[in-house]
Amino acid sequence: MADPTQALAALAADPSRVLLALDFDGTLAPLVDHPLDARPLPASMAAVERIAAAGVHVALVSGRGLEELSTVTGPVPEGTWLVGSHGAEFGRIRDGVYVLEPFELSPEALSKQDELMTVAEDIAARHEGVLAQRKPTTVLVHTKMAHPDVEALATAEAVALGNAHSLKTVVGKHIVEIAVHTAHKGEGVDALRRALGTTVVVYVGDDTTDEDALEALREGDVGVKVGPGPTAGRFRVDSPEAVAGLLEGFAGRLEAAATGV
Repeated sequence: MADPTQALAALAADPSRVLLALDFDGTLAPLVDHPLDARPLPASMAAVERIAAAGVHVALVSGRGLEELSTVTGPVPEGTWLVGSHGAEFGRIRDGVYVLEPFELSPEALSKQDELMTVAEDIAARHEGVLAQRKPTTVLVHTKMAHPDVEALATAEAVALGNAHSLKTVVGKHIVEIAVHTAHKGEGVDALRRALGTTVVVYVGDDTTDEDALEALREGDVGVKVGPGPTAGRFRVDSPEAVAGLLEGFAGRLEAAATGV
């Protein structure tokens, strides 16, 4: 795949028309065993600060609920948009504070989530190294800490659980996510594009759920896949560390364009 550096450089002359949407886990933050231990790489966040200061609209996009996301991001630039729960939740940083739009499941969906969570907790209890987690619109089964043989068994059981209820079930990197409310990152990014009136979206993400956003990109947009695997993105980088380098380069191009260098 081609290097995204030049594609980003071409956007530096008119930053206000650009929405930079960044996945969190596996993109800004390296993957870790315990989700609440995740933190973004300082180099990436320093670059994001510079990019926002140059006039680019910035969004953090995550499968996490926004309340949880706000506990792991650390300081982010004023005005940054937040898209959580795969596009179901929205918020923004205002005066240094996370302002989140309220979201509640329907009673039917909440009851279904309770039922799924009971079974997911049973899967976790029977398989060492497996964790169950409730998010605002989904139930997750984490398998990163499990032995590969145990991971395969737990993954199969979690997928079977979602399929038995005819729910959208996504297998990602050491995770199975079952949705009781259908939303995806592509819808969330499109909603922001419309609200902001931006004409170009740059999306960077690493996991299966990020493909929804990469597939929703239009001609002239820039989609970057982080790490291996099939993708709808036109570009690829290897790791969160490579993402930091890409963002630093984009920040430098924006600053150079602003000063006429």
